[in-house]
Amino acid sequence: MKKKRFGYARVSSHEQKEDRQLIALKENGVPETKIYIDRQSGKNFDRPQYQKLLRRLDKNSILFVKSIDRLGRNYSDLNEQWRIITKEKGADIVVLDMPVLDTRRDKNLLGTFISDIVLALLSYVAENERISIRQRQAEGIAAAKARGVKFGRPQVPLPDNFEEVHRKWRAKELTLNQAALACRLPKSTFFDKARAAERR
Repeated sequence: MKKKRFGYARVSSHEQKEDRQLIALKENGVPETKIYIDRQSGKNFDRPQYQKLLRRLDKNSILFVKSIDRLGRNYSDLNEQWRIITKEKGADIVVLDMPVLDTRRDKNLLGTFISDIVLALLSYVAENERISIRQRQAEGIAAAKARGVKFGRPQVPLPDNFEEVHRKWRAKELTLNQAALACRLPKSTFFDKARAAERR
């Protein structure tokens, strides 16, 4: 019986393109209707299209992915999903960029052992890279802050009449609505600025 071919592609955001992954999957005989695409982080497997795909896999299925990090980046979760697909579902997995990760080959104990070791090593490297990226980002932000770079939206300067309006509002001469209107600020912004001024 000919096995059904499925494909999985993932990009981390809607701005990124999955074209190269789709071309590789189609070149390996995966019908377009059986390619599942998620546009979100690979840090866990709580992804709608991946979960939908997982439900369709069985012992007569082959799952193709372009590279192991498209499947996932979390070391322990990736190993667990590999086990579910290959052991519980009985499906095969083919990682196109890494021919040694092709469970159709060498179905003996040694072949399975080698495949499992390579997977463990690659998923460990993928997660370490993810952690390194996060650490480099944190270090970059800390260095920028030390240089005085400000993050987030720029502060809205206080209007010239703020102090006088704030005093009248606190003296209950103006309502919050009237005070915000007088300063040409949204009510929530006026209130936040008033609280900040009182803490100084």
